[in-house]
Amino acid sequence: MAAAAKNVQEIRNRVILEEFGVKNVHTTDFPGNYPGYDDTWDFGRFQKNFTITLVQLDENNMEFDMVGIDAAIANAFRRILLAEVPTMAIEKVFIYNNTSIVQDEVLAHRLGLIPIRADPRLFEYRNSGEETAAEEGSEIDTIQLQLKVKCSRNPRASKDSSDPRELYLHHMVYSSDLKWMPIGNQADVFAEAVIGPVHDDILIAQLRPGQELDVVMHCVKGIGKDHAKFSPVATASYRLLPEITLMEQVEGEQAERLQRCFSRGVIGLEECNGEKVAKVVNSRLDTCSREVLRHEDLKNFVKLGRVRDHFIFTVESTGILPPDVLVTEAIKVLMSKCQRFLSELDSTEMD
Repeated sequence: MAAAAKNVQEIRNRVILEEFGVKNVHTTDFPGNYPGYDDTWDFGRFQKNFTITLVQLDENNMEFDMVGIDAAIANAFRRILLAEVPTMAIEKVFIYNNTSIVQDEVLAHRLGLIPIRADPRLFEYRNSGEETAAEEGSEIDTIQLQLKVKCSRNPRASKDSSDPRELYLHHMVYSSDLKWMPIGNQADVFAEAVIGPVHDDILIAQLRPGQELDVVMHCVKGIGKDHAKFSPVATASYRLLPEITLMEQVEGEQAERLQRCFSRGVIGLEECNGEKVAKVVNSRLDTCSREVLRHEDLKNFVKLGRVRDHFIFTVESTGILPPDVLVTEAIKVLMSKCQRFLSELDSTEMD
């Protein structure tokens, strides 16, 4: 009975990686599926088991562990980060002069994909129905940027030089050339904010003497579901926590080969009675390549798995907002979705 109970626990809580397949990939811990297990959802039990642990955080990257939830909720959270947390991005491009070799539509597309540093929480969504008055935009829903660059020859350049950087002035147009043009009272409201491109070194176009760009851009609030330029993350992903179990003691040359089968830092070697013995140091670093299963003399020494309800999230921001703020905003979006769903249920019951 103990062996059977242990097997049930493994089916419920672990995804097993085998040589020719993956076992236990489906969630099976629903009510009534296993005799003797109470799998009815309980808020108190969920509150006790659910944890979020911050592992790493810097200016643009964040890694944290989310434990005690189902894959469906974890994936919903990931998709909200990608597509439903709003940002500000260039939507309207008014080209007054473009004599470069870059076509107008290509130039507009390049400009639209430049991340703009502006807090979207301070702006309203633009009403797309008001096309006449909205062309101008207002201080509550629009940021106006201007790009005005003209290339000319450098009068101080050496006659023998062939380097464009020396021969021409303003021949490389970068995102740093985008200038913020405040609308209404924005200069006072955002006096301490630095509104403009996140990165100053994004190449937009190359010019030659006589060529110029004169462009005005309107940035509006939007979400990645409408266009990828509004997505606040370069990537948002999760993976299950790897679990590596050594079934037997592995020594000597086999231990060294076992170590080489995994990512650096996963398997360590320690001295025991003059022999090198393998031990699991940090299974979190494993990429689950299953390389060890290709070795006939090693594959029975190791059991590879993943913890079903332990998600390792990685969030990389585009720089518009810090990653911890993005995670907080994604949680707010998920909460509003749940609240809207509950409101719909209440209204249906009343009908």
